[in-house]
Amino acid sequence: MRSVELIGKKRDGGELSSAEILHLMRGYVSGEVPDYQMAAWAMAVYFRGMTVDETAALTLAMAQSGDQVNLDGIQGVKVDKHSTGGVGDKTTLIIAPLVAAAGVPVAKMSGRGLGHTGGTIDKLESIAGFQIEMTREQFLNQVNEIGLAVIGQSGNLTPADKKLYALRDVTGTVESMPLIASSIMSKKIAAGADAIVLDVKMGSGAFMKTLDAAEELARTMVEIGNHVGRSTSAIISDMDQPLGFAIGNAIEVAEAVRTLQGDGPEDLTELCLTLGSHMVVLGGKAGSLQEARKLLEDKLSSGEALGKFRELIAAQGGDVCIVDNPELLPQAERLIAVKASHSGYVQAIEAEQLGLAAMGLGAGRATKNDAIDYAVGITLRKKVGDHVEAGDTLAMLHAQSHSEALEERIAQVRDAYTLQQEKPRQRPLLLSIVTAEGIERLAE
Repeated sequence: MRSVELIGKKRDGGELSSAEILHLMRGYVSGEVPDYQMAAWAMAVYFRGMTVDETAALTLAMAQSGDQVNLDGIQGVKVDKHSTGGVGDKTTLIIAPLVAAAGVPVAKMSGRGLGHTGGTIDKLESIAGFQIEMTREQFLNQVNEIGLAVIGQSGNLTPADKKLYALRDVTGTVESMPLIASSIMSKKIAAGADAIVLDVKMGSGAFMKTLDAAEELARTMVEIGNHVGRSTSAIISDMDQPLGFAIGNAIEVAEAVRTLQGDGPEDLTELCLTLGSHMVVLGGKAGSLQEARKLLEDKLSSGEALGKFRELIAAQGGDVCIVDNPELLPQAERLIAVKASHSGYVQAIEAEQLGLAAMGLGAGRATKNDAIDYAVGITLRKKVGDHVEAGDTLAMLHAQSHSEALEERIAQVRDAYTLQQEKPRQRPLLLSIVTAEGIERLAE
């Protein structure tokens, strides 16, 4: 088959077979299909879309283009969790030990973050000594022994997706829903989990700005997962303000520890219990979401979830003392209060602006080769709905003495807050649940 004919077929609204899609992906990875042809095909997909069968075939083709993780050596149903990204999203640090304490094995492969703050791996590496690399045998053995392991992604996981993602970024095809969904799901499929729970963010601090768009993405990913034999469900959650209070790396670890101690922010705790409940049901450890939630609440209140986090840190060489003494985590040299210029209720918080401010302090990376400062970031003191007097502290910057453009960061954080005299309507955290049966809206 000729690639140009497949491009024309999709351009004219035709449906490509699995073999045709596999031909394109294999040819692209090998170099036989050049960038200009793949760019033309991606643009055809952007305008014509893809059927469920096509999207599933593309996902499998990208998953099969590189290494695939075989988790058959791990006992039980392996359930993975994926978030589409947000500001202050440290849920894996809480959910992994929480769900593992409930008896569901968590074999997690995570990447480093690009953008606002580090990824899960960066956050864990802020714990002195924590090792994110191990052999396959060590990985499987650790999950069988303590119920969880979190390691860095394989260097050759989904190379077709890596190439296509970079191409989409410079050809105006990033927003194609089937290409977004297959990109995310190809990595989840290649990582070997039996079931997948997705946390799809919606709002100013997320890629999906509207509920309709978030539901479309969630529906597409759930269809892909179930189509290729992985039980998949999704929760759509609000990202119109940061999750929890901490934005950074070490300070997010400290907040995760407080949450595992039962003293975490209400929104972060609720989201973790909700996502975790779906994982426990898919993992076969509870017959209903209500039963699963009760189980997780018990693991949280009994200290078993916190104990499982200690086991994870110890097993991977980290300093367990940070659980009881979070001040042992990297600390910034300066704490700078960002004050409110006038009184009112916090009407809105531009989550993305706070994320960019944290990145400007050094908490994130613009390119994969940038170094991260684990200590820096932002701790919120006020969130949406809180009343503020002029001069009250809105947030604290964790900065280094040599940090550049601090005044700009202070202004950036202050400007992210909108204060008005009228108290805003309470914003729901959980918006929709998406399963194979359809979409259930939890709030309008």
